[in-house]
Amino acid sequence: MTGAREGLPGAARLDRFRIVAAAIAMSLATSLAVPSALASLALTALPQPAFSEVKPAPAAAEASHAHVYLMRGLLNVFSLGMDQLAAEIQSHGISADVYNHTVADSVVAQIVARYHGGDHGPYILVGHSLGADAVMQMSQSLNAQGVPVALVIPFDGTGSYYAPKNVACVLNLTQRVYAYMRPGSGFHGKLQNVDVSGDPGIDHFTIDKSPRLQGMALNSILQTAHAQSCRPPSTSPVVASPKAPSAPNIAAPNTKPASGETPTGSIKSGPMTPPAEPAKQSVEAPGKSLDSIFGTEG
Repeated sequence: MTGAREGLPGAARLDRFRIVAAAIAMSLATSLAVPSALASLALTALPQPAFSEVKPAPAAAEASHAHVYLMRGLLNVFSLGMDQLAAEIQSHGISADVYNHTVADSVVAQIVARYHGGDHGPYILVGHSLGADAVMQMSQSLNAQGVPVALVIPFDGTGSYYAPKNVACVLNLTQRVYAYMRPGSGFHGKLQNVDVSGDPGIDHFTIDKSPRLQGMALNSILQTAHAQSCRPPSTSPVVASPKAPSAPNIAAPNTKPASGETPTGSIKSGPMTPPAEPAKQSVEAPGKSLDSIFGTEG
């Protein structure tokens, strides 16, 4: 005998590893009672491409029509409400594609190319969790490149972001005050923070699948796609302007201000007080129009 056990060839070892790994994954999925859809995801290195691949830039000028970009959060597993919403949007004849938040920059490049190719949208961004963070960051990137965004709908992002001036409407569906969105510099659109923290049936992993909130989002998207609301402002790329020369310093007369008077050029301040916490917003019913959510456009 040459030995107790000979080593397996490299290819055989690799096949054996794959079989064992698949068996372990199936065992875990079964023991944890994971739904069959997630069990099938566990057997592959990456989820099946239910989300869209980033499309190439258009070769020629396109007619303008609505585009909805939906961004998933972590691992493409916890944001399947984005797929549900995309299917609903598509059933109304509107283009809707789902991506993972990690390809946000590529999606921005696609939108910019499409816009400069002649397709002026409207463009609508929707995301859940890290995907909600992504759509706010994407709107800021699009602002820097002169592309208007009609509507942004974050579902329970992980932080607060400023809405840039190229955005017409923000409908933020959240359950945490620290994830409220704020108007940024030059923003003149309509911003609504809808706080659902009082709903015990909604948490971070179910908020994107809530039929009530999906209905609210879908209603807003359809109105925007049909140009009934949230018409984006015209915008242009951000260009740094030359720094204006500073005014010359002029010595002030050496006189003391009268008692109780504040010297010119200084600010008399009292004790610092903490900013008031924003009031929680009530959730509107899905059938409400955007005008009832955001108010009548001027």
